[in-house]
Amino acid sequence: MTLRDHAIRYGFILLLFGLIAYFATAADGFVSPQSAVFIFQSVAITGVLALGVTATLVVGGFDLSIGSVATSAMMAAAYVMVVLEQNAVVAVIACLLIGAVVGLINGWLIVYMRVPDLLATLGMMFLLVGLQRIPTEGRSIATGMTMPDGSVANGKFSDAFLALGRHRFDFFIPNLIPVSVVVLLVLAALIWFFLEYTRFGRMMYAVGSNERAAELAGAPVKAYKIWAYIISGVFASIGGILLAARLGRGDIASGNNLLLDAVAAALIGYAVLGAAKPNAFGTAVGALFVGILLQGLTMMNAPYYTQDFVKGVVLVVALVFTFALSGRGRR
Repeated sequence: MTLRDHAIRYGFILLLFGLIAYFATAADGFVSPQSAVFIFQSVAITGVLALGVTATLVVGGFDLSIGSVATSAMMAAAYVMVVLEQNAVVAVIACLLIGAVVGLINGWLIVYMRVPDLLATLGMMFLLVGLQRIPTEGRSIATGMTMPDGSVANGKFSDAFLALGRHRFDFFIPNLIPVSVVVLLVLAALIWFFLEYTRFGRMMYAVGSNERAAELAGAPVKAYKIWAYIISGVFASIGGILLAARLGRGDIASGNNLLLDAVAAALIGYAVLGAAKPNAFGTAVGALFVGILLQGLTMMNAPYYTQDFVKGVVLVVALVFTFALSGRGRR
């Protein structure tokens, strides 16, 4: 392998370790259990959403609605338990159904109505942003709140549900690994195995690589694309469930950055080990990178308005390594 090949394959991994080394020396307390917990918590939700985006990227699509799906699931979970006074199982099922239905509608619009994926999912994003605020007239959901009809919401989040976002497992030291991180690792392993080692997953890659050729080979292209968006919706709803469990309320403003961070993680995954394609392992590493970057910048007291700029710079550099240097983006 030439030096250029090594740079393409291992450049981003070296950048990741370089970032850790820089923050370890420049930010006091970065190398600490508390810092690790914050990174793990931020990585978990971003990573779950990014895995959903990865599924749509595999079939040559893109899902801009994941952030609003996650926020809608979070609001739905809060509404079911606080307002309707149902248990955690009902709340989780409702959230997963929301994600699956939204994904199905996105896929139907794209495949059968021939609406471009960016426009279809952008429209869905705006629809959900408005829809999730209607039941409470734009207010967050918490125990004891007054509803628009004058009634009081007396329900509360169950302890079992809150444990999904707040419980931590011991790992060398007490209370280090949040449950949400375990959920992320399990989902990442499942989607990695699914895409790499099942016929369905390999056919999804075939559809994304050359849709026409896959169709001529007899593959049900439309079904694969629709399923990709259903997977994306379900994963986004899981992220919303974890966010609701962590916050313990339905906060309409808490999901504002989920879309950008998840998309950044999924696209950064293209550069991991020179994959130059959407992949679950790269997405998980990308989510870790985004979490480390944001935690380090926060601990260095970097202004909040510079963080998106820094993420953008990193994303551009990662994509340059992937496409410009390797030449894989050329036609």
